[in-house]
Amino acid sequence: MARRVAWQVEADGDAHRLDAALAQRADWLSRSAAQNAIRNGLVRVNDEVETRPSTALKLDDRVESFLPEPEDPDARLVAADVPVDVIYRDDHILVVDKPHGIAVHPGPGHRDDTLVNGLLKIFPETAAVGAPDRPGVVHRLDLDTSGLLIFALTPEAYVQLGKAMRERAIKRTYTALAHGRVQPAEGTVDAPIGRDPSNRTRQAVVESGRAAKTHYRTVEQLPNATLLEVELETGRMHQIRVHLTAIGFPVLGDMTYGNSPKVNGLNRQFLHASRLSFAHPVTGEQMTHESPLPADLASVLERLRQA
Repeated sequence: MARRVAWQVEADGDAHRLDAALAQRADWLSRSAAQNAIRNGLVRVNDEVETRPSTALKLDDRVESFLPEPEDPDARLVAADVPVDVIYRDDHILVVDKPHGIAVHPGPGHRDDTLVNGLLKIFPETAAVGAPDRPGVVHRLDLDTSGLLIFALTPEAYVQLGKAMRERAIKRTYTALAHGRVQPAEGTVDAPIGRDPSNRTRQAVVESGRAAKTHYRTVEQLPNATLLEVELETGRMHQIRVHLTAIGFPVLGDMTYGNSPKVNGLNRQFLHASRLSFAHPVTGEQMTHESPLPADLASVLERLRQA
């Protein structure tokens, strides 16, 4: 888990090198560990990622970081034989096609059977990239959402991809099947998302939540369902599922938010990350990767078309 460390430089005695100040504030980190955290893009100064350990702090500078907790030997990430479907790889990044039912990184209930465990086995260099409890991870997908993810293989790529994500420069497109006849056929859901006050394990549209925006358009109209192309402008937890439920058209198969009818053969939410478009974090080359519907979703869709 990560611990937030934040402060504002308020006295001349605090105005020294960033790595030294960080090691002093996060006293469980060595100076070299603090330097690695900075190089890996885990530290912001005045809301901007700072990757130079030698940066001199000035009076009134604001520093914020989410750092790994003191190491627990029992909590170390392990490499494991988890299949990883790599559809693109170079020296800096991976694009992976995640199957449903596999978590992106370790968490409650998933210790050594995640994509990160599999990546550590195949690409051990990812262990030194990004946050120690989720190395290489740039963005995530829900356990039962399939599709495309980017992982960083180098600190430089991790920092640049993180910046692109914050600046909404990575275009993430999903294929979703919603219950009902979605109206209007094309639109935007602009509604803040936060913890559901009546159920803390869920997300909900709440006034106090974080800004969230989802664009959708109808691809195909079925008798009692609508095939949608959905594009995320922001990336809140469960955003598509929460937003489509909020407008009355839940994702088919979503047992957490949906309350939609059961569909034979559909054992998870009908949601697939089908396309990623972004600039390569090092070369700047524009890249687009696509993933077709996996077999379980494709077969459900075909049966519904024939109903």
